Amino acid sequence: MAGSFAERHWYRLSAVSLALWPASLLYRLLVALRRLAYRSGTLQAERLPLPVIVVGNIVVGGTGKTPLVVALAAMLRNNGWSPGILSRGYRGSAAAPMQVAASSPAGVVGDEPLLLARRGGCPVWIGRDRVRAAAGLLAAHPECDVLILDDGLQHYRLARDIEIAVEDERGAGNGLLLPAGPLREPASRRVDAWIENAAPCGTHKPCFRMDLRGDTFRSVAAPQASAPAAAFAGKKLHAVAGIGNPQRFFDHLARLGMATVNHAFPDHHAYSASDLDFGACEALLMTEKDAVKCESFAREHWYALQVEAELAPAFFDFILAKLNGLKTA
Repeated sequence: MAGSFAERHWYRLSAVSLALWPASLLYRLLVALRRLAYRSGTLQAERLPLPVIVVGNIVVGGTGKTPLVVALAAMLRNNGWSPGILSRGYRGSAAAPMQVAASSPAGVVGDEPLLLARRGGCPVWIGRDRVRAAAGLLAAHPECDVLILDDGLQHYRLARDIEIAVEDERGAGNGLLLPAGPLREPASRRVDAWIENAAPCGTHKPCFRMDLRGDTFRSVAAPQASAPAAAFAGKKLHAVAGIGNPQRFFDHLARLGMATVNHAFPDHHAYSASDLDFGACEALLMTEKDAVKCESFAREHWYALQVEAELAPAFFDFILAKLNGLKTA
């Protein structure tokens, strides 16, 4: 469903969301039966010979998982682990599992996996069947001793050891499951840790806050060139965001003191040059996720904001303790 529908109906109770409530009850039943089938062993989950950390969310759309996966992979490398990353390759055309390189076409592998391959510092594989993708990754990179499954909270066929759910300031929306609300699973879903992106921790336990920091922009046409936010002062600025929550990006720019004309696109939007022709525009600002899809036709005044996930050391200590506990179990 389009972002405009979500804004109108998923994040408040409306006549439409209430009319769809019976359908959401059926969806909830199907979700519960599927989860029960895996818990009871009716459907078998494949367990790998190494720990699997799942990073996902219970709502539809982006909540900031990609920068969290990058930060998690860096932390693991810094603590002696050799991580690998698995992703579905959403909106990519690849039909079979494959490795993602920094030069892979975004249209084949998907925008988020390509960004992870460039920023994650470890092997990245994609595949709709995450079990087959994991087999390919481990065959190509036997040195990997922990896997991070990006956006795989509902992919029960791959057994996991640690589950992390990411939530942003929108929370659980109207609290209803699809199609009446944004929830893929009930808000009561238990995980090992909750990450609140730019939002205070609520009732979820244990919970850790994450903030996205960044004030440097990389040239999309010439990635080796960059500019600070101050370089754009007084210019006619346009901003685009094709992410799950475009307003988060626009708000970030506003906090940097940048006055922009904002253009929200659907999550994972496949841009064309005509989409970004805004006439009088001295600089066009976008997210890194948008930029990987625009490089082939980028203009010299297009820039992508580089962001880093900032998390309390307590979160990383929590993950390391969990992994060390698996070693001694």
